[in-house]
Amino acid sequence: MRTDAEIEGLLRELAPQVLGALVRRSGDFEGSEDAVQEALLAAARHWPREGLPDNPRGRLIQTATRKMTDQIRSEIARRRREEVAARQEPPSTDVPDSDDTLLLDGVSQPE
Repeated sequence: MRTDAEIEGLLRELAPQVLGALVRRSGDFEGSEDAVQEALLAAARHWPREGLPDNPRGRLIQTATRKMTDQIRSEIARRRREEVAARQEPPSTDVPDSDDTLLLDGVSQPE
Protein backbone atom coordinates (compact mmCIF):
# COMPACT_ATOMS: atom_id res chain seq x y z
CA MET A 1 0.00 0.00 0.00
CA ARG A 2 1.34 3.38 -0.99
CA THR A 3 1.18 6.45 1.20
CA ASP A 4 -0.97 9.46 0.35
CA ALA A 5 2.18 11.41 -0.54
CA GLU A 6 3.31 8.69 -2.95
CA ILE A 7 -0.10 8.60 -4.60
CA GLU A 8 -0.11 12.40 -4.87
CA GLY A 9 3.34 12.30 -6.49
CA LEU A 10 2.17 9.65 -8.95
CA LEU A 11 -0.90 11.70 -9.85
CA ARG A 12 1.27 14.78 -10.43
CA GLU A 13 3.53 12.74 -12.69
CA LEU A 14 0.67 11.19 -14.67
CA ALA A 15 -1.54 14.29 -15.04
CA PRO A 16 0.28 15.80 -18.06
CA GLN A 17 0.44 12.40 -19.78
CA VAL A 18 -3.27 11.83 -19.32
CA LEU A 19 -4.08 15.37 -20.46
CA GLY A 20 -1.96 14.89 -23.58
CA ALA A 21 -3.70 11.63 -24.41
CA LEU A 22 -7.16 13.19 -24.06
CA VAL A 23 -6.29 16.29 -26.07
CA ARG A 24 -4.90 14.10 -28.87
CA ARG A 25 -8.13 12.08 -28.90
CA SER A 26 -10.60 14.92 -28.66
CA GLY A 27 -8.86 18.06 -29.85
CA ASP A 28 -10.56 19.93 -26.99
CA PHE A 29 -7.96 21.21 -24.54
CA GLU A 30 -10.37 22.92 -22.16
CA GLY A 31 -12.79 19.99 -22.00
CA SER A 32 -9.90 17.56 -21.60
CA GLU A 33 -8.43 19.62 -18.79
CA ASP A 34 -11.74 19.59 -16.89
CA ALA A 35 -12.15 15.84 -17.40
CA VAL A 36 -8.59 15.11 -16.23
CA GLN A 37 -9.15 17.24 -13.12
CA GLU A 38 -12.26 15.20 -12.32
CA ALA A 39 -10.39 11.92 -12.90
CA LEU A 40 -7.53 13.04 -10.65
CA LEU A 41 -9.96 13.98 -7.89
CA ALA A 42 -11.66 10.61 -8.14
CA ALA A 43 -8.30 8.83 -8.00
CA ALA A 44 -7.17 10.90 -5.01
CA ARG A 45 -10.34 9.88 -3.17
CA HIS A 46 -10.38 6.19 -4.09
CA TRP A 47 -6.81 4.99 -4.52
CA PRO A 48 -5.64 5.56 -0.92
CA ARG A 49 -8.51 3.34 0.31
CA GLU A 50 -8.71 0.80 -2.50
CA GLY A 51 -5.08 0.66 -3.58
CA LEU A 52 -3.52 1.50 -6.92
CA PRO A 53 -4.95 -0.09 -10.05
CA ASP A 54 -2.64 -2.32 -12.09
CA ASN A 55 -2.28 0.40 -14.73
CA PRO A 56 -2.76 3.82 -13.05
CA ARG A 57 -2.16 5.82 -16.24
CA GLY A 58 -4.64 3.70 -18.20
CA ARG A 59 -7.22 3.98 -15.44
CA LEU A 60 -6.86 7.76 -15.35
CA ILE A 61 -7.22 7.98 -19.14
CA GLN A 62 -10.29 5.74 -19.02
CA THR A 63 -11.87 7.72 -16.18
CA ALA A 64 -11.09 11.08 -17.80
CA THR A 65 -12.52 9.86 -21.13
CA ARG A 66 -15.74 8.84 -19.38
CA LYS A 67 -15.91 12.16 -17.53
CA MET A 68 -15.46 14.00 -20.83
CA THR A 69 -18.17 11.90 -22.46
CA ASP A 70 -20.50 12.73 -19.57
CA GLN A 71 -19.71 16.44 -19.94
CA ILE A 72 -20.43 16.34 -23.68
CA ARG A 73 -23.72 14.48 -23.17
CA SER A 74 -24.76 16.94 -20.48
CA GLU A 75 -23.98 19.89 -22.77
CA ILE A 76 -25.95 18.34 -25.65
CA ALA A 77 -28.94 17.70 -23.36
CA ARG A 78 -28.79 21.29 -22.07
CA ARG A 79 -28.75 22.66 -25.62
CA ARG A 80 -31.73 20.49 -26.57
CA ARG A 81 -33.71 21.73 -23.56
CA GLU A 82 -32.89 25.33 -24.49
CA GLU A 83 -33.92 24.76 -28.12
CA VAL A 84 -37.23 23.21 -27.03
CA ALA A 85 -37.87 26.12 -24.67
CA ALA A 86 -37.02 28.65 -27.38
CA ARG A 87 -39.53 27.06 -29.79
CA GLN A 88 -42.39 27.06 -27.31
CA GLU A 89 -45.06 29.72 -27.53
CA PRO A 90 -44.74 32.35 -24.83
CA PRO A 91 -47.52 32.32 -22.25
CA SER A 92 -50.57 34.40 -23.07
CA THR A 93 -50.29 37.99 -21.93
CA ASP A 94 -54.00 38.83 -22.07
CA VAL A 95 -54.61 41.70 -19.71
CA PRO A 96 -58.11 42.24 -18.32
CA ASP A 97 -59.78 45.63 -18.87
CA SER A 98 -59.91 46.29 -15.14
CA ASP A 99 -57.59 45.46 -12.28
CA ASP A 100 -59.20 42.87 -10.04
CA THR A 101 -56.22 42.14 -7.82
CA LEU A 102 -57.72 43.93 -4.83
CA LEU A 103 -61.25 42.58 -5.06
CA LEU A 104 -62.58 40.96 -1.89
CA ASP A 105 -65.27 38.28 -1.95
CA GLY A 106 -68.63 39.55 -0.74
CA VAL A 107 -67.68 43.22 -0.87
CA SER A 108 -69.46 45.31 -3.44
CA GLN A 109 -67.30 47.33 -5.73
CA PRO A 110 -68.15 50.70 -7.22
CA GLU A 111 -68.83 50.60 -10.93
